[in-house]
Amino acid sequence: MDQSNLHPGHAMQADAIEALVRPMLLGPLPTLAYEQLALYVALVERWNRRMNLTAIRDPKTFVQLHIGESLRCAQLLPGEVTTAMDFGSGAGLPGIPIQIARPEWILTLAESQNKKAAFLREAIRELGLVQPNVHAGRVEDMPAGQQFDLVALRAVDNMRLALRAAYLRVKIRGWIAIFTSQRETGTLQSSLPAMEWREPEAIPGSEQRILMLGRKDA
Repeated sequence: MDQSNLHPGHAMQADAIEALVRPMLLGPLPTLAYEQLALYVALVERWNRRMNLTAIRDPKTFVQLHIGESLRCAQLLPGEVTTAMDFGSGAGLPGIPIQIARPEWILTLAESQNKKAAFLREAIRELGLVQPNVHAGRVEDMPAGQQFDLVALRAVDNMRLALRAAYLRVKIRGWIAIFTSQRETGTLQSSLPAMEWREPEAIPGSEQRILMLGRKDA
């Protein structure tokens, strides 16, 4: 792999991204995925110069930490999912990598900050994604009764409060996916005791990062 592709001053190429995320994957990605991911990384870098999309400025770390675990989540989720929401999408994580990995899903990126919502719209357009839509506002302000097969949360402020709002947006027998740390597992599970929680999934290459998956029983 050409190490120059990993320097912040250079665009990261699709083959470099493929090598970085390979340890996270459970199977192959769609044909166009790595080209789309390369463009996505370039977009995040460009917008990060004007606004704080993500605190991680090194493309290699961004791909390994943010994109890699988002792709793993997409491949771990049940096949019956057809609609999903990224709660507090920010820079489009985990939603945009999930959409790239599962292009058949109908995805909503929910982001209350207008500047970040503008980035998400631009990313959807530039990447040629046809399914996603952007909800530029609070999840609590979505139309009453709007629900999804899956709601994913990653790096959300006040996670316990956000989980309560997320729960209302999950269909019966739908799923919540949470990116968190091992030490938070018990606290988050106890905040939604009605969920049927799977054993947390460890994120490769991390001692603490996990993916929690819970199913809504009623």
